[in-house]
Order: sequence, then structure tokens, then C-alpha cells
Amino acid sequence: MMDEGIVIPTVMFLSIAVVTIVYFYFKARTRADTQQTIRLALEKGTELSPEFIKRLGDKEPPKDRDLRRGVIFLALAFGLVLIGFAVPEPEALRGLLAGASLPFSIGLAFLLMYWYGDKKE
Repeated sequence: MMDEGIVIPTVMFLSIAVVTIVYFYFKARTRADTQQTIRLALEKGTELSPEFIKRLGDKEPPKDRDLRRGVIFLALAFGLVLIGFAVPEPEALRGLLAGASLPFSIGLAFLLMYWYGDKKE
């Protein structure tokens, strides 16, 4: 029988890899389907307007994307801190505070980019 100390981290990292691969696979497939649609329309002699091609292409990111990402990372950091206080072990609090510092810093950076970034309309 396999040791739990090996199986659990292995499954975690494999899960992250599978999710990442599936995401990029479907993104590439969507892009290929879009190109196929444009190719078929051009072969049939249909004239495609620039607005239509722009709608078929990649969507522009929302203007508040940095704000949303910043709030999500700050919430993740806050959750890690709460878990640290919920565990009675003093070393767990220190470890979770250290672990919360990375998502906190990333969330703060996203919020700063939102507030001070380029506000093109």
C-alpha cells in the first residue's frame, strides 16, 4: 500500500496539471473553431466586416478585472489568517500567516494596478 504522505501531494499536483491542460486545450479548440468559421465564410465569398471579426476574436478584458482579482486574492489571504486563528497550534498560526503573505501581496498589487493603472475608456 502507498504512503499517504506521497499520494496526497502527488494527487494535488496532478490535479493542478490536469486542470491547466484542460483549460488550455479548450481555449485552443475554441480559437481553432473561430478560425474555421472565418475560413468557411471567406470560401463562400461572404464579406466579413471588421466588427464581426472583432466579435469572433478574443474578448477585451473587463475594466475592473484587476479589482476583482485583487479582492479574490485578499479574501484568500484573509481566509488563511482565519484558519490560522482557528487552529489551536501556535506554529500553525505562524505558518498560515506566512502563507497568507503571498496572496495578500498579490492582491494588494492588483488593487494598486486598478487604482493607479491606465483608465482608457
